[in-house]
Amino acid sequence: MMLGILRRRVATGGSSYTILRQSLQSIQTAASTPRVFSLPEKEILLHPRGFGHVCNFSHLTSPGRSVSSASMRDFASIELVAPKQLWSRPFSSDGGDSIDVVVPFMGESITDGTLAKFLKNPGDRVEVDEPIAQIETDKVTIDVASPEAGVIKEFVAKEGETVEPGTKVAVISRSGEDVAHVAPSEKIAEKAVPKNASAPQEKKDEKPKPTMEKSKTTAPPPPKPSATEPQLPPKERERRVPMTRLRKRVATRLKDSQNTFAMLTTFNEVDMTNLMKLRSDYKDAFVEKHGVKLGLMSGFIKAAVSGLQNQPIINAVIDGDDIIYRDYVDISIAVGTPKGLVVPVIRNADRMNFAEIEKEINTLAKKANDGTISIDEMAGGSFTISNGGVYGSLLSTPIINPPQSAILGMHSIVTRPMVVGGNIVPRPMMYIALTYDHRLIDGREAVFFLRRIKDIVEDPRRLLLDI
Repeated sequence: MMLGILRRRVATGGSSYTILRQSLQSIQTAASTPRVFSLPEKEILLHPRGFGHVCNFSHLTSPGRSVSSASMRDFASIELVAPKQLWSRPFSSDGGDSIDVVVPFMGESITDGTLAKFLKNPGDRVEVDEPIAQIETDKVTIDVASPEAGVIKEFVAKEGETVEPGTKVAVISRSGEDVAHVAPSEKIAEKAVPKNASAPQEKKDEKPKPTMEKSKTTAPPPPKPSATEPQLPPKERERRVPMTRLRKRVATRLKDSQNTFAMLTTFNEVDMTNLMKLRSDYKDAFVEKHGVKLGLMSGFIKAAVSGLQNQPIINAVIDGDDIIYRDYVDISIAVGTPKGLVVPVIRNADRMNFAEIEKEINTLAKKANDGTISIDEMAGGSFTISNGGVYGSLLSTPIINPPQSAILGMHSIVTRPMVVGGNIVPRPMMYIALTYDHRLIDGREAVFFLRRIKDIVEDPRRLLLDI
């Protein structure tokens, strides 16, 4: 909370009212219950608390000076306007030794999240901006950082709870006083004490067990299940794990895609010989100049950009009773991470060259795997490319990523016998698939688009000549 402190020395030849009024007109502060104290050193201290406006001043004194009632009426008419909030920190404090750590702002489209886990323990010392907890949302995982250096006093929230921005999750002590530092060995000892304390009771309870066992042996054996009764696996061999918010979000979006779109998939195959030879011939020079490796994905992205420019309907989307044509090309790249599927976006891919595309792919993929990718880097996108070939997929039918209208599926490269010039020769081949919304896109446009990708990948010189 902001505290405004005004100190002005009252000059011997001037009016205290005039000086105080000029000082208040030059600043803006917030006050709900202002307090004016009489100081022996001819100083006036204004100490506001809270937010609001000045209503009145009950008494104002200064040694050797007096303020008339008319001056007080004029002064009471002055309003102190609360300043606008220019920045915020993800914590609150009562001005003492303790600091409340709260959940930070998580994005415009995210209203809450799940407290996945705490990265620290009570008693641990943390530095400024050091992560102490992780919040799992529908799209990304957000770190809750320590606002100041200190010692974790206690955790207020629990793992698995749903929290909102501003929710208090922990308390940090600046000085570290009155904080119990628990060593790992002490934790183990504390856990072992209840077991040892209950051991004598267990021994006492073991004495009447033989009589119980004898009574059980005299009971008739249970009936054997019939041959028609199914033999289900025991429940002890099953594990129930709650779904993460990201997995639930992915499942919802994929099912909504199936329920909304009239999806149809068309296939083709691509001879990868020339593109692979291009990469092999110039890979060293490419790395030396641009500092990044030349991959196959940049070639497919450039081919997809050309195909989208030739068939603009693939880049369009249905919105109610209208069709929205996008005059830009933002390519979404599906990336599988340990926490789930994320789709970062390459903005303005139609304005990028091979090196810029490769650098952007490496940056986004690293952020996705590290869990540091932001929501803005995954928002939007007009067309998606999914490369299942990195996992060995030979053929698949990808699902459209809403609100887009089509998705390209790449697959693994397999050497197969092909007929070239009347001869059977081995060639590295890849199946490609295009799933599209048949409500908007006809089969003709879909096939022409896929054919365009095939032509460019098999002969990259077409990009240079624009043919």
